[in-house]
Amino acid sequence: MDARANKVAIVGAGSVGATLAYNLSLKGAVTEITLIDSNREKAEAEILDISQGASLGRSFKIEATDYSGCRDSDIAIITAGARQKPGESRVDLLERNVGIVKSIVHAALDAGFAGIFLIITNPVDVLTWVAYKESGFPSGRVIGSGTTLDSARLREYVARHCRINPQNIHGYVLGEHGDTSFPAWSLLTIGGIHFDDFCPVCGACEEMGDFKKNAAEEIRRTAYKIIEAKGSTCYAIAQAGSLIVESIVRDERRILPVSTARTDFHGIPHTAFSFPTIVSKGGVVQVLDYTLPEDEQRMLMTSARFVGENIGKAGY
Repeated sequence: MDARANKVAIVGAGSVGATLAYNLSLKGAVTEITLIDSNREKAEAEILDISQGASLGRSFKIEATDYSGCRDSDIAIITAGARQKPGESRVDLLERNVGIVKSIVHAALDAGFAGIFLIITNPVDVLTWVAYKESGFPSGRVIGSGTTLDSARLREYVARHCRINPQNIHGYVLGEHGDTSFPAWSLLTIGGIHFDDFCPVCGACEEMGDFKKNAAEEIRRTAYKIIEAKGSTCYAIAQAGSLIVESIVRDERRILPVSTARTDFHGIPHTAFSFPTIVSKGGVVQVLDYTLPEDEQRMLMTSARFVGENIGKAGY
């Protein structure tokens, strides 16, 4: 891919897809965006709204097309699907969205798409597996947004309570993008200092055990709070999606907790979950291999097994 001339196709002109298109246009990460939606009028209206600000910022091309727009795209981003309703878990969307993603994947392939699929639709881990199997692509070319957003929420939570700039905090939420996810405290550092060593010196935090418990709960529940109040989440997930796109088109080799398909993970024959992964030109370069503490390894297995069970329920 030429980092100076690249194109993405976004399938779904809902709140996430439109916000992602806007985010990418502001960052100048790509030079061309095609927005695909069954409601062509809606897609064209979103494009008109975005493109009218082009003279105030970066120059780029954006248009509404059918799936032919995927043909020469470097990345096809799937955001289309049923929206999570108040009180629903991401897994509750399973039955509705498996068929949608399956049809999108085949429509893109029929149009000649040969790039990288980025899955954002929920339940993202199961749908990453669906896209992987339906596309026939190597697993490294089918990426789920995974816990990239969850990990950003973790850093924001720690930053807020420890009064530290979140850019100086490095850490990950692992596993499913859902209720079985967990912060990997063993990997979290602040300014290069391990979290457990930093907090006693900082003195700004509450009792350590409660802090970790409360952080994990808030990270898991925050999306539900947002959906309950305003109907959907879109801004932060669009930023997370944009970061993944940038890492690919700019060949940045970022380490991101994206979701990838696993065909044999400790005896689980089909699962997909997030783990720190080098993402760059061509997709996944390498999933890193950490030795986690026993409790975190146990939580990772529980999460991976949960996704595998739901993949089975989806018929895969």
